[in-house]
Amino acid sequence: MLRIPNIRYDRIIWVMFLLVVGLLLYSAIGKRKNSFAEGIEVEVKPLESGDKLISERDVRQALLRSFGNTLEGTEVAQLEVERMERVLEEDPFVFNAETYMDQHNIFHVKVEQREPILRILDNNGANYYLDKNGVKMPPSKNFAARVVVATGNIAPYQEDFRKRKKRNTLKDLFALTETLMADEFLSVFIQQIHVTNTGDFVLVPLIGDQNIVLGSVRRVEDKLRRLKVFYQEGMPYAGWRKYESINLKYNGQVVCKR
Repeated sequence: MLRIPNIRYDRIIWVMFLLVVGLLLYSAIGKRKNSFAEGIEVEVKPLESGDKLISERDVRQALLRSFGNTLEGTEVAQLEVERMERVLEEDPFVFNAETYMDQHNIFHVKVEQREPILRILDNNGANYYLDKNGVKMPPSKNFAARVVVATGNIAPYQEDFRKRKKRNTLKDLFALTETLMADEFLSVFIQQIHVTNTGDFVLVPLIGDQNIVLGSVRRVEDKLRRLKVFYQEGMPYAGWRKYESINLKYNGQVVCKR
């Protein structure tokens, strides 16, 4: 006697449902690729200060130079999204770029800027910024970032300067800047770092007429600790304009010169 197997209608229905969903998705994707970009929205995330090194207009012009059109009216399938992101990230002011198309066929470009922490104006005429990762950035035509300015006898920039085992003034300068930036008081109090021809580091404060001589960056945490104690306990009584220099080169001492 022929035995008819039990038919699981629930499984058949589930398979048919998945097939229908797959066909709908495939159709929607195909229709989306054949549609056109209705517009472009560019957003540049401001720096912590609220400023922008690169504007939305700059981003649009960069895309126009590289892709030859305004992107509006371009077929979605023809948009080279990954290449656009790479092109934008080649800009020295751009840390990260993301692009996507929304459900209304508006093409979105979001740009995260590099955060400058130091400006270099050395004896050889160099003029550039370093971001928090040590990446070199040119001056921006849009605004001058309010960061510590470094002047004097500074070693030329090299991409791997932070990784080099041998010490040089640029590597020491960047490490010193990071230390200053990590301190709530010093990050706003020190406006300039000067490197002398003998390799000494001299800090110039925002308030007062004195120069602060660190010497080398060895034991810099201890030197800055002594400086803060002096400002908190000694300077209020002496007055901000009394001393010409404050020397921290000597171990355990704060030597002031009138």
